[in-house]
Amino acid sequence: MTTRGCVALVTLAVLVGGCAAPIRAVRVDPKRANRVTLRTALNSGELSQHTQNFIFEHDLAERFTEDPAGVLHELHASFVAGHELHESLAALSELCFHHAERGGGRPYYLAASMYAWEYLFPNDPKLRPDRFSPRLRLACDLYNRGLTAALKEGNRGDVMLKGGRFALPFGTVDVTFDPSTLHWSTHELEGFAPLDEVEVKGLPTVHRWPGIGAPLAARVKTRVAGKTGDLLGQRIRVPVTALLRFHDLSDDVSGERLYATLEVHPGYGDRKVAIEGQEVPLEAEPTAALALTLSDAPVWSSEFRGFFHGALLEDRTRLVAVTPYYPGSIPVVFVHGTASSVGRWAELYNELDNDPRLHGKYQFWFFSYETGNPIAYSAMRLRQSLRAAIELLDPEGNDPALRRMVLIGHSQGGLLVKAMVIDSGGDFWANVSSKSLADLSLSDRTRELLQQAFFFSAEPFVRRVIFLSTPQHGSYVAGSWIAHQISRLVRAPIDVTRVVSDLLVDRAALKLQGASLTRIPSSIDNMTPGNPWIQTMAAKPIAPGVRAHSIIAITDGKIVPGANDGVVAYESAHIDGVESELVVTSGHSCQTNPYTINEVRRILLEHLRAP
Repeated sequence: MTTRGCVALVTLAVLVGGCAAPIRAVRVDPKRANRVTLRTALNSGELSQHTQNFIFEHDLAERFTEDPAGVLHELHASFVAGHELHESLAALSELCFHHAERGGGRPYYLAASMYAWEYLFPNDPKLRPDRFSPRLRLACDLYNRGLTAALKEGNRGDVMLKGGRFALPFGTVDVTFDPSTLHWSTHELEGFAPLDEVEVKGLPTVHRWPGIGAPLAARVKTRVAGKTGDLLGQRIRVPVTALLRFHDLSDDVSGERLYATLEVHPGYGDRKVAIEGQEVPLEAEPTAALALTLSDAPVWSSEFRGFFHGALLEDRTRLVAVTPYYPGSIPVVFVHGTASSVGRWAELYNELDNDPRLHGKYQFWFFSYETGNPIAYSAMRLRQSLRAAIELLDPEGNDPALRRMVLIGHSQGGLLVKAMVIDSGGDFWANVSSKSLADLSLSDRTRELLQQAFFFSAEPFVRRVIFLSTPQHGSYVAGSWIAHQISRLVRAPIDVTRVVSDLLVDRAALKLQGASLTRIPSSIDNMTPGNPWIQTMAAKPIAPGVRAHSIIAITDGKIVPGANDGVVAYESAHIDGVESELVVTSGHSCQTNPYTINEVRRILLEHLRAP
């Protein structure tokens, strides 16, 4: 090609290139476009579009990359001098958080929270951000995350709640903290884990209550040994919100010394705080706190141990709550089934207590017991636990909500629940002996235990019961040969062993196992179809005034002869006299089924409306 030809080609290329549009709109996948729109320093490490616009307009984009601290000091001085609009505080907050993540550390995390606070809660109501502005929610998250990061200490990264003087990039903030705010009922809060760093596994739903504050999970310990005053479990991780309340920022932000108060708010849901004339909800993540409670909890390893080993050396039967006692809230008591634990209620509890229509109106209690023990014995312990709770919480009888109790039992737990709402008469004892208790030669302790286990009336404070997959007439699995071989390995609690030893003195009066008692009956024996105990239980009507509901699982959802859930047949789970019966397509563990959860929710809402 000649020189003239080369020059022509180059000229043509320049002309063609000059015709290309310097500004274009490129069609991309909507998901990608949404990610770009929503990216922030919190979720991507990149600044939001609004903040990028802000530093471009100030010709600071390149300088911020090279000298972020210098740019932030310059912007702060400009704001103090009144050269920046109030809405620029949202960008300042994100810029501080961005720099804090890249080595700026605690002073810039605190500054991010401080700027976000002033943006969200100005003294002048006219400056409040538009509720539709995406910057409003971003500012809330920057405040919450900035505060969490600023308060973290130690190798574990737990949050330390304390007062003192803390450094800011442009001065200090003096934080006042009252340690007495760590008291919750008769307990003390400690060990604060940041929940914004927790990913929940194993629960189908995750609930977050949006608002202001750092969402944390705290451990609890009793302040006075032996004096709990409520049923709060000692292994519970309770949701807590930390709030750093800055004082008079509009007046003092120009100075080098600021003032703030650190507050602790246990609980979640309806908790609100007053800030600059506004009622503001507190941020909380109760599902994450629940997952922390159950992570590596001993309840999982105790499920089968609790079946095979009764309370030989210690009493593991207990009733616990997940919050301190609140007068006016109705107890809902969960009773688990065989070879199970309180952990199996997690999905159901997570849904119920995070429903705004139920939260605060109910308090949730969990009963645990050794599931291989005779059912009459376990039911006695449940009865004793419920009575003791009422006496502990309301000895004067001033709280009518405690007398509107709802019991929910799964599988064997449903049989324990039914035992709370029937009158025994002498029918259960008639299966044991042809003689009355008074006519047997027994120790006082044995006579008292037998009296409580076999002679009882419906508990007046229980007003509604819900049966889940309950073997009302026995379980065909419990009646199998292998189940009975396994049940022979069950070790009864020591007080039951003593009772049997006393009874064998008058062996001729016993009716169990023919004419003698060769071994202590287990819960498997009691749930075997045709067993005298389960037959007597099935024949007992629920006491007048108690409303009952059945939720029955069938693996294929069809009520046909032989339909079952893998453990209990439909015919066994069905009883007359209930207000409602719902059949769900599920295996035996139907307490995790969405239809079961919705039905329980419906029943609890109905219970609130009932007179």
